[in-house]
Amino acid sequence: MNLLCFDSESAWINGAAAFWRDRLRAKPNLRLCLTSGNTPNGIYEAMVRSVASGQASFRDAEVFALDDYGGLAPDDRGRCVNMLRRYLVDHIDLPKERFHSIDTEAPDLEKVCADYDALIGDGFDLTLLGIGLNGHLGLNEPGSAPDSLTRRVEMHQSTITASANYLDHGRLPTWGVGVGLKHLLGSKEVWLLANGPKKAEIIRRVVRGEIGPDVPATLARRHANASLFLDPAAAAAL
Repeated sequence: MNLLCFDSESAWINGAAAFWRDRLRAKPNLRLCLTSGNTPNGIYEAMVRSVASGQASFRDAEVFALDDYGGLAPDDRGRCVNMLRRYLVDHIDLPKERFHSIDTEAPDLEKVCADYDALIGDGFDLTLLGIGLNGHLGLNEPGSAPDSLTRRVEMHQSTITASANYLDHGRLPTWGVGVGLKHLLGSKEVWLLANGPKKAEIIRRVVRGEIGPDVPATLARRHANASLFLDPAAAAAL
């Protein structure tokens, strides 16, 4: 796994955005799996500016939402799809039909999951992932099988607690539906993103700890083309 440590948070944002622009120029029809939450928002905003200035285009790209919470109203600002729209998708030139998300309110979730896996098909070119405080990737909590597919997941308590950062009410989600590790780790390229002091300890475990499903993010160390993007605070314990 490539370790990319930047000397400031702004350099971390601009560095990731520069790499992303390069990927889009090299392959305009890039198939992307994108995370939501607070971690990537600065990078997404940088990409919005890149599109506005003509430095990047998503016209031929395809974007898949990594996951979404269950039990929240469709218009809840804390829904993962709504965060992705708010910070990126609604402000770039991505055609509407090339943005895919997971309908957690559908009556037949097994069909939703199977259809999403079929839509992913041969997989992603580039996957952007945050790292949970317990080392999860998306909703792949500790103990998730490396060959897991898109499925309903019961969230760990730390993940439930963290969801409060995105909500303006106290009705925290306890489950969600997310893309499994098989597709994430099968992506041609994987970027793990971490910033801020709260991530320093889990980043130490991800980089130096034993590789295994107890800390799903460690599995990226076996990937032939994975990179870990860190700002100074997230890298402080290395």
